[in-house]
Amino acid sequence: MGRYDRNRIFTASEMERLQASKVCVLGCGGLGGYIVEMLSRVGIGELTIVDGDVFDDTNLNRQLFATSENLGEVKVFEAKKRIAIVNPETTIEAVNAYIDSENAKTIIGDADLVVDALDSVSSRLVVQEICEELGIPFVHGAIAGWFGQVTTIFPGDRTLARLYQDKGDHGIEEELGNPSFTPAAIASIEVAEAIKVLLGKEEVLRNRILMIDLLDHEYHVIQMEN
Repeated sequence: MGRYDRNRIFTASEMERLQASKVCVLGCGGLGGYIVEMLSRVGIGELTIVDGDVFDDTNLNRQLFATSENLGEVKVFEAKKRIAIVNPETTIEAVNAYIDSENAKTIIGDADLVVDALDSVSSRLVVQEICEELGIPFVHGAIAGWFGQVTTIFPGDRTLARLYQDKGDHGIEEELGNPSFTPAAIASIEVAEAIKVLLGKEEVLRNRILMIDLLDHEYHVIQMEN
């Protein structure tokens, strides 16, 4: 019995591929904490984790790496400590910075995939542009209250430009906030999408948006028109 024995949905060659993969996770808060932990547990070999924030008491209700003992500490450094315990086989590059148009290309670098756990539309649009320039797929997720959405974007799709046209920078998250369960649910779907992209599976949410309402348990996949 080994660490990855229960990853039985993957073949041996697929597990080798995951262990050889490098994923960049943007954000280590509500979505990002769950994404980083799940990617590490499933066996991703290298993670670049990016966030310029520190933990405060408003993070305690939903952010996996936030504790009453690490308030004021840098999120990416605390995440790196956690993953060293969870799975020391995953190499972590912790970047204590907010992603922007000046640093995005350097930070994303040679990643095989980027996963979005950001909280602003403008940052996401910058990342989509840089990922397109670098030829890197991008898994997008967003949350607010009971609601969430996920899509997978390949270079040239420009899905977010269509999705967020004429909308504000933070959507309704500031109004609705986020409980503990919404980021966990949406992060799980983002991780599933990430794994499928890395393994070359066809069943991804490309040019489609999965919209989730956890209050009424409504799940809709919306086709995006070019």
